[in-house]
Amino acid sequence: MDSLLKFLSLAPVIIFVWLAITAVWLIVFNNMYPDLLFHP
Repeated sequence: MDSLLKFLSLAPVIIFVWLAITAVWLIVFNNMYPDLLFHP
């Protein structure tokens, strides 16, 4: 039960860090290669 509580408190932090890394990677990729992510 204690490990489940620790996981529930750690999961939002992991999700937030993963989303932040993904957003930074997308911004850097979009700066290096503009208009490559949004082809019609």
